[in-house]
Amino acid sequence: MDETIKIMIVDDDEAILETLDEFLGMHGYRCYTSESAEEAIGIVEKEKIQMVISDIMLPGMNGMALCEHLKSEHDADVILITGYSDDYSYEEAIRSGARDFIFKPVRLEELLLRLRRVLRERKLEAERTAMLRKLKKLSITDDLTGLYNFRHFYTQLESEVMRASRYDSPLSLLLMDIDHFKKFNDKYGHLEGDKVLARIATIVQSCLRTSDSAYRYGGEEFTVILPETRWEEARNVGLRIRSKIESEHFTPCEGKQVIVTISIGVTQYAEKEKLSTFIRRSDEAMYTAKQEGRNRISCLLGEPA
Repeated sequence: MDETIKIMIVDDDEAILETLDEFLGMHGYRCYTSESAEEAIGIVEKEKIQMVISDIMLPGMNGMALCEHLKSEHDADVILITGYSDDYSYEEAIRSGARDFIFKPVRLEELLLRLRRVLRERKLEAERTAMLRKLKKLSITDDLTGLYNFRHFYTQLESEVMRASRYDSPLSLLLMDIDHFKKFNDKYGHLEGDKVLARIATIVQSCLRTSDSAYRYGGEEFTVILPETRWEEARNVGLRIRSKIESEHFTPCEGKQVIVTISIGVTQYAEKEKLSTFIRRSDEAMYTAKQEGRNRISCLLGEPA
């Protein structure tokens, strides 16, 4: 049995506490005991306990209330036990959040089987949740760079535009393109080109606040959404990114060091303008930076619709 599983046993009968503690301990579980729900809550929180076995009849807070509290406040499952079969039903116990319900006198082997079933279900649910979380992350993340992908960019930008409009707050956008990247790929190969993309993604991310978000827009293009940011501040962010990338040295082959540069377009959202207009203006600003010699920043502002 996995020794990391911690079990909280709650009962105001000391003999039952000792019996269950000894029996479950023999099967490899680490047990904690308490005669009150209030004390048990503190132990559950402190020890990060995953499983609670509790009598319903307790001094102070009863087992049902304890179960409801743990369900809402802690990541712990509960098996309720009671000697009052006429007063409580299985349905009531499940509605309170319990995973299972057992009547006294408790048959130890039955308790063990039910405990293992609940723990098994808990493990399967955790694995399913982790898998769904991973699938969700994969659906919005670019595999190569680890940045958000093109699809998520549009979803997030739409959300940020709505928020900026609602609270009348500034919102800026950077669009970046690696200079002469096709020539780099042609000369050194796509594997080395991928290394450049991944490294630039890391540099871009290192220059941002937690409220900002970076995306691989496509190919060698990246974009950054900057909430609560005017274009002047956004330009400063772009300058940091451009400078850090220019100071990076890549070694695509032995004895050869190469500097890669990037052109950046900066713009700020104009009141009531269409999302497509906002994005297109950042593209126009970036294209202007290319025309003006690359490895530079160009800012282009729009007028409110």
